[in-house]
Amino acid sequence: MRLVHERDGASATLADDVEIAEGFVQTSKGLMFRSSIPGDYALVFEFEPPSGISAKLPFAGDDAVTRRFIHMLFVRMPLDVLWLQGETVVHVKTLRPWVGVGMADADRIIELSEGAAEDVEVGNRVVLER
Repeated sequence: MRLVHERDGASATLADDVEIAEGFVQTSKGLMFRSSIPGDYALVFEFEPPSGISAKLPFAGDDAVTRRFIHMLFVRMPLDVLWLQGETVVHVKTLRPWVGVGMADADRIIELSEGAAEDVEVGNRVVLER
């Protein structure tokens, strides 16, 4: 898998080593407790639209996209984090180890090594090529 950043008709690879967080444990743990990640690595979290009682909670969005929160507790390195709706970037933030937090309405979150997303801006596309 490969993660590609598209902007102004040009494209650039963000990561060649892409992992999808699957299951409760991996989704909850994320990159906690790791001392480092390769520069070409990305961890992708994909979320289903809320349903049932979850869809009625105050943080559930009206358009089936829910506010997603990331914390850096037990994460030992800075990360670039992208929040996406579909393939469109809606928020970009570099989070500091241990104390960083970020939140945005998204159905996909991507964690990258610090600096990997320095050219990514809100409104750009990020495509996961499977």
